[in-house]
Amino acid sequence: MQVIKSATHIDFMSRRWIFLGISIFLIVASVVLFLVRGLNYSIDFTGGTLVELAFSKTPDLGTVRHTLETAGYGDAVVQTFGGDKDLLIRLRTRPGESSAVASKILGVFKNDPAAYPGVQLRRTEYVGPEVGKELRNKGILALIVVTIGILIYVGFRFEWRFATGGVLAMLHDPILVVGYFAISHQEFSMTVIAALLVIMGYSLNDTVVVFDRMREDLRTARNGSVAEIFNIAINETLSRTIITSFITFMVALALFLFGGPVIHGFATALVIGVVVGTYSSIFVASPIALWLGLKREHVLKRQFISSKDRKDGATL
Repeated sequence: MQVIKSATHIDFMSRRWIFLGISIFLIVASVVLFLVRGLNYSIDFTGGTLVELAFSKTPDLGTVRHTLETAGYGDAVVQTFGGDKDLLIRLRTRPGESSAVASKILGVFKNDPAAYPGVQLRRTEYVGPEVGKELRNKGILALIVVTIGILIYVGFRFEWRFATGGVLAMLHDPILVVGYFAISHQEFSMTVIAALLVIMGYSLNDTVVVFDRMREDLRTARNGSVAEIFNIAINETLSRTIITSFITFMVALALFLFGGPVIHGFATALVIGVVVGTYSSIFVASPIALWLGLKREHVLKRQFISSKDRKDGATL
């Protein structure tokens, strides 16, 4: 199936400086927003109180959130837990707040017995700021470990100019997503970090597909500059890129529209990540490899070395 005809000749590389400039501006803006405005961390990172309630009949989550908001707990996170009649409510730690917050939450619902008959407190847990800080540090560590692992993998698979372009393009995407969460001040939770890891993997996979075609074309083409061969390779994989990105985007959009507030941050990050990941695989990774001075000889030399190693291994 082809959405874009294989005979297209879009000159992507002639506009590479424009798109690199846009990316640099967005990255700088995202970093500045992160440092100045900061992120709206969820209770996963800031600490808070967890309250589990059991209802005699299935409660409407929208009504429950409205009730809590009216009572002054608008930042509460509400989700089902176990059965439909059990709810898990998470609240941020507030200055001067006592450990009796669970009783206060229970009282909010008991004050309206007509809407919430037979509500009971199952359990309550308190998560201190130290635990939240530890979770945040582990999340950051996970991103660093994944980045190092991917850097090693790409470094072995591709010539270092390709590898550098691929890794920088991969880092480009989560930085822009974090910039969006900084400017929108939408809640930044552990699920968003999970989405960032997914985005990094998706972006790298998309870039590797394009790079593989570029490497093949550089080895087989008899004439043409590296920029021209890059254009040919991108046009050849354009149909595949659009189909893959569109399907992934529609899945992420479905999660965003119908997934509910519990995974809203995860879905938001995915929707943005799919768009910027597709963009970076074309307009960031390839221009960086070209800017670093990639030549046909570099790819051919690497192929010669790999072939020689295989021959020597067979001889042994």
